[in-house]
Amino acid sequence: MRFVVLVKPGPEAEAGRLPDPAMFEAMGKFNDEMVSAGVMLAAEGLHPTSKGARIRYAGGRPSVVDGPFTESKELIGGFWILQVKSRDEAIEWMKRAPFGETEEVEIREIWELEDLGDQMLPETRERELRQRAELQGH
Repeated sequence: MRFVVLVKPGPEAEAGRLPDPAMFEAMGKFNDEMVSAGVMLAAEGLHPTSKGARIRYAGGRPSVVDGPFTESKELIGGFWILQVKSRDEAIEWMKRAPFGETEEVEIREIWELEDLGDQMLPETRERELRQRAELQGH
């Protein structure tokens, strides 16, 4: 099972201020543990929303809204993608993350092709498999 762990940014991150070197070191060690255990597939931090944009598709016409975005409960500051045996295992890993008292993460399972059953046409499924194979080649 794959899970994405969404990291909510705090005010410091949204202001574009990077964590201190000690936090980078602690996070690097934590990531090393997950890589060694074979559970981490990816992890990245994101720039603040002041450098981002949102696209809304209402009424059939995409409209662009430039950041910053003020609804901090809806923001993502970074992410991990984990491959684990269960939701509980993902939770156990994230309980060990070296965050302070104000940080928060959200854990969401990623849809796998097998989960979609007959909702996906065979040709669409084949295209998806082809795209995944190509991405792994990059």
